[in-house]
Amino acid sequence: MDGVDSLVDQKTADPNRLGIGGWSNGGFMTTWAITHTNRFKAAVAFAAPVDFQIQWGGHPDDSWKFLSTLWGTPMRARQVYDAHSPFHFVQNCTTPTLILHGETDPFVPIVQAYEFYHALKALGIETEMVVYPREGHSIEERAHQIDFQKRVLAWYDRYLK
Repeated sequence: MDGVDSLVDQKTADPNRLGIGGWSNGGFMTTWAITHTNRFKAAVAFAAPVDFQIQWGGHPDDSWKFLSTLWGTPMRARQVYDAHSPFHFVQNCTTPTLILHGETDPFVPIVQAYEFYHALKALGIETEMVVYPREGHSIEERAHQIDFQKRVLAWYDRYLK
């Protein structure tokens, strides 16, 4: 946020037209930011881990071992998992958010995208969600890549112009 402040102070960024977006960990940072500040006018999150308890138990790879080493298991450290999960702060969000996710993402279970999307909808926050069939943690199919770019640009145009 200090970097954003610096860009605003330098008049490089317009504080009334700030957007944020990211993919994977960048998606996490995007959802964290929009659940902790209202300064962004539009957000785009792709493949964003938003709930670390689901991340711990939601897929077959070894990422649960990393989280267990970092924080312990969610059964013993639930408060720590919740404290680091943007989903548990979603009630603070006011930012229109576009959520994008690959249907077969092996690293971030798609249920996290649905969880965040449904929470934003329930709170009345402007949101859209797109699931790309046959895509994992990245977008490989050319038609999906084009669709992705068009949607992101349209979302930012809609809220930042």
